[in-house]
Amino acid sequence: MKNRLRILFLSSEVAPFTKTGGLADVSSALPKALFDMGHDVRVLTPKYGSISDRKYILREVIRLKKIPIQMGGKEHITSAKSAFIPDAKVQIYFLEYKPFFGHQDLYVDSQTGKDFPNNAERFMLFSRAVLETIKLLVWQPQIIHCNDWQTAMIPYLLKNEFKDDPFFAKTATVLSIHNLAFQGSFDPKVTTKLGLPEEAAKPGSDLEIYEKINFLKAGILNANIITTVSPTYADEIQDDPELGAGLGEILRQRRQDIYGILNGVDQTVWNPEKDSYLENKYDSTNLDGKIENKKILLKKSKLPFDESVPVIGIISRLTDQKGFDLIAEAIDKIIKLNVQLVVLGMGDSKYQKLFKDISKKHPQNVAVFLRFDEELAHLIEAGSDIFLMPSRYEPCGLNQMYSLKYGTVPVVRKTGGLADTIVDFIEDPNKGNGFSFEAYESGAMLQAIKKAVDTFKDQKTWQKLIKRGMRQDFSWHVAADKYVKLYSKLESNKRKK
Repeated sequence: MKNRLRILFLSSEVAPFTKTGGLADVSSALPKALFDMGHDVRVLTPKYGSISDRKYILREVIRLKKIPIQMGGKEHITSAKSAFIPDAKVQIYFLEYKPFFGHQDLYVDSQTGKDFPNNAERFMLFSRAVLETIKLLVWQPQIIHCNDWQTAMIPYLLKNEFKDDPFFAKTATVLSIHNLAFQGSFDPKVTTKLGLPEEAAKPGSDLEIYEKINFLKAGILNANIITTVSPTYADEIQDDPELGAGLGEILRQRRQDIYGILNGVDQTVWNPEKDSYLENKYDSTNLDGKIENKKILLKKSKLPFDESVPVIGIISRLTDQKGFDLIAEAIDKIIKLNVQLVVLGMGDSKYQKLFKDISKKHPQNVAVFLRFDEELAHLIEAGSDIFLMPSRYEPCGLNQMYSLKYGTVPVVRKTGGLADTIVDFIEDPNKGNGFSFEAYESGAMLQAIKKAVDTFKDQKTWQKLIKRGMRQDFSWHVAADKYVKLYSKLESNKRKK
């Protein structure tokens, strides 16, 4: 293959090994898509206590058994094990250091409900160990693709401590921001523990902002290219002070180097034609299976089945960011539209209580599952008629794309990736694939739901709408192709130097 690239992909979570959100799905699906395109891609992630060596067939690598890492005047002996991402030939290395990563939890200690107090040291050690590990593998990546604050110190280290290291002379860095709200912000006193000079925490440095050190700021200023997970989100974080989360000005300095690339759908996992979680498979040419899945979903939810009553599905963290303050305000009015609501997720206790109370008050209309459940998530996507995502902000969102694939019509707020994927059917009947609203108000959301419910009553139009969504291509190969174009541009610039 001409222009076969060596790409090192770094992430603090990779499905199915670890997952707290969409980052894990991306970190599995994008490397697979890049590999399928013929590139030499390897993934590196921490080896948390929750990852089973036996289940995933992790193997020791002789040369990676003892990797000494100097940090803050101490030597830490790390090691790395190797495996493959399931159902793919993508090699993944797990960096093991039990004092930092031996817990079952990733970032937040479930015992205390708070971030681990040594998160800065944990992910700085991971960053340092990544660079030493690939040197021991004698595998020189042309691109190191970092994701979020946990790996954002890599571009900083390469521009500073490793700037004269010939091994990385032709390596370029990409930093993907999946959610700017999480930045890796720490007390500057930790700087020396991280093995950084004291001036790294001084005002105006690449690391310092608002009297803290900020891993993401350092990554934004030092990566060759920055990407976000949708084009609209790329603009929003630069131009909307709230969504810029204090880093808007820093991002605007790099405006020329910021690209929005919409995430894709892993169609080996999310595809109603071959979904292993579904009893009834279906496609856009025959939707009988969808009705059968609706019956199974309602039976599981202890709700009565009525073909003429639309089921609204919600799969989400129950937080304000996801628009649950709007749902709480309008819940009684939503139920009065003669709909059934199936909710899956966990989150803020006030919303957990609200949905418990509502399901008791309306046992024929509302079912609530306060947990994470992959099998049920697939059934909700397949068995619902409408999918509700009224997010305050949404960097990309995947569920609206899963919904389209499953013939479940999305109702979304026009923000981030939701604005990039959903075209309002009332505004554009020829291209519309869902329903959207702009103002962050419960009334605006209710109007959009009402439009969806009214359209559902006209089954001929509804079937046309469903099929249009199901035929859209949100596969990862579309996104991977855009990443490769960026990588190739970077690689040729490095070659010229």
